[in-house]
Amino acid sequence: MRSSGPLRVGVLAYPGCFASEVFGVVDLLTMGSHVSRAGGGSPTPFEAVVISPRRRVIASGGVALGVVPPRDVDVLVVPGFEPAPGMDPALGLDALRPEVEAIRAHADRGIAVVSICVGAFLLGEAGLLAGRRATTAWLFASRLARRYPDADVVPRELVVSDAGVTTTAAFSAMYDFVLTLIQRHCGRTAARRTARIALIDDARVSQAPYVDDELLPTSGDGFSAQVQRFLDQHLQDRYNLPALAEHFHVSTRTLLRRYKQETGESPLVHLQRARMRRAQHLLESTDLTARQIHLEVGYRDHGTFARLFTRHFGVRPTDYRAGFRRERAAP
Repeated sequence: MRSSGPLRVGVLAYPGCFASEVFGVVDLLTMGSHVSRAGGGSPTPFEAVVISPRRRVIASGGVALGVVPPRDVDVLVVPGFEPAPGMDPALGLDALRPEVEAIRAHADRGIAVVSICVGAFLLGEAGLLAGRRATTAWLFASRLARRYPDADVVPRELVVSDAGVTTTAAFSAMYDFVLTLIQRHCGRTAARRTARIALIDDARVSQAPYVDDELLPTSGDGFSAQVQRFLDQHLQDRYNLPALAEHFHVSTRTLLRRYKQETGESPLVHLQRARMRRAQHLLESTDLTARQIHLEVGYRDHGTFARLFTRHFGVRPTDYRAGFRRERAAP
């Protein structure tokens, strides 16, 4: 990104993209510009333009978008498209070869590239996720990890930046990214005021609180599903990889390889997630203290449990319970 002058942001429009994500990025940048100007900052901190390698783009819902050909920008933003629960987001990627080539060309010129939601799949097709940490909508994170095994997919993160490539969680995470952009280019005060004016929560740190396990794809009766069921039934037991492998009559290396091939992650990640879900349920439905709960879900050390819970949900266990009870008590 340039240190002076307007930051030029290009939003890549393509058939079936979410029009609201295209406009949302542009509109919030416009709002941030007004806030910056009112605070004595640059009168034009951002220049946003909607670009496409196509002459005509019909977005999701049949909305026609006005576009201009690709041009020099400092940041290229790739919005998400219209997937449905249970649908493989990769199914329509072959039809988006012009966009994938445009993304790759921008990255090759050293331009920062950002994806919103499942726009990460287009970055993956362009080869930009290999060797990088990345995120996407929690509903499709496992599919992203399977399709691009060279990527380190972190499904709980809202915004992940790694070596010039940024990926975000679903839909509204575009606002988290834009607020970060405003903060970097215009300062923390401008970003905070923009968030207040737009009624945006600028304190979110994770998408974990939004995960609905009933919507996640199931693993069926495959090897990983068997491992997961075993771990779910032994939440209180200490994690012992050699013993786990022995139970399934495989080596530790084979267990990790087969499990990652099916899920894109490790058994320990599933165990920690299952323990956090159980802790969340106990905080909501019982009067057990947080120190009692950490033993119930298999942690011997309360500090370790509290750190993992905070990383997973963005708040400490006691604060989570207090917030849950406030919501229950609200009319």
